[in-house]
Amino acid sequence: MSKVLRLKLVLLLLFLITVGHAQKLESTAPEEVGMSTQRLDRLSKVMEQYVKDGKMAGNVTLIARKGKIVYHQAFGKSDMELNKEMTTDAIFRIASQTKAIVSVAIMILQEEGKLLIADPIGNYLPEWNETTVAQKKEDGGYEVVPAQRKITIRDLLTHTAGIGYGHGPAKDEWKAAGIQNWYFADRNEPIAETIARMAKLPMDAQPGERFVYGYNTDILGVIVEKVSGQSLDQFIKERILEPLEMKDTYFYLPKNKSDRLATSYMAYSGKDLERAPNPGLGVGQGHYVKGPRKSFSGGAGLLSTSLDYATFLQMMLNGGAYNGNQILSPKTVELMISDHVVSRDITYSGRSGSGFGLGFSVTKDVGQRGVPGSVGTYEWGGAYGSTYWVDPVEELVVVYFKQLIPTNGVDDHAKLRNLVYQAIIE
Repeated sequence: MSKVLRLKLVLLLLFLITVGHAQKLESTAPEEVGMSTQRLDRLSKVMEQYVKDGKMAGNVTLIARKGKIVYHQAFGKSDMELNKEMTTDAIFRIASQTKAIVSVAIMILQEEGKLLIADPIGNYLPEWNETTVAQKKEDGGYEVVPAQRKITIRDLLTHTAGIGYGHGPAKDEWKAAGIQNWYFADRNEPIAETIARMAKLPMDAQPGERFVYGYNTDILGVIVEKVSGQSLDQFIKERILEPLEMKDTYFYLPKNKSDRLATSYMAYSGKDLERAPNPGLGVGQGHYVKGPRKSFSGGAGLLSTSLDYATFLQMMLNGGAYNGNQILSPKTVELMISDHVVSRDITYSGRSGSGFGLGFSVTKDVGQRGVPGSVGTYEWGGAYGSTYWVDPVEELVVVYFKQLIPTNGVDDHAKLRNLVYQAIIE
């Protein structure tokens, strides 16, 4: 990033901070913030067509610019069998979008002087003091070798700890331990117990060697519990959700809100959409209403609404402030949305033209990325087909939720991005 562009971003961030304390997301006409109602209608037509073509049951899209909501629409059905219309307050399984919220929880603790992201995680979870790595052999097997250094909190935040989702070279050992994939809602034990067992398994790569997407943020969630003395759900509720008035975000739904949970579907080539099995570990309806309610997955466990999640992202865009609450300092936000991977010559397997910050993918080169956006845009998504991004240059927040896994290659994410940016007229 050039010095001039960096200065512009910093000045923009400082400006947003001055208005951030009083700001609360409210609706306005798109033209009031430089967007076109007529052009946003193009987005509506495309989203409606996905439903008509049977590519998804339904979805919800929210767009905010300059602190104002200009588009918040629901399409299709939240439950096809029950013929329930999708509504903008529908609750979705946001899966890996949980990671951003838990990353903020870690940074809150750093701001309070209770930890440093440079700390080895063994300082807080002693069973992680010494770890091993499954090193591939020429014959296709692997050997277990000691890790060359200790895993740090920063490694976890950037997914450079070498920890996957149990499908690396030593996947046989991970399978035998019952620790694979991202789903925890069915587990009848606190997540700290699962993570303690995980420490004994061989990791996929050496710490700091390369980007490996996996259980990193689940481990961070346990660190939050150890350092704060609270369960992860309670810490997040008190320090993030309640100050931001995110009233519909949970690990496990209250019974009086269970009817708002959108149904999960599966899309396969040449077949009609299929209702995912119940409970259907990982891809189905899940245990978010009737499960054990013991395991709080920091990597993929939260449920939320489009408005709740947009509020969280607006807080980040405001430099850590929202509606009179300073969740993080602007310098902490700046650190989180800076690239910590590509800039350190760590092998990155993510999006072209991007790096990775402390919980977010970060655009470094728009031309190389090949899609509309701005340098400094940060984003991620979830396993059920949800996605989000924040563009600091355009003062833009976008949240898109659906419940579809697998997706059969639907191109909605790419079209969404183009249709949002073509609606910006000034």
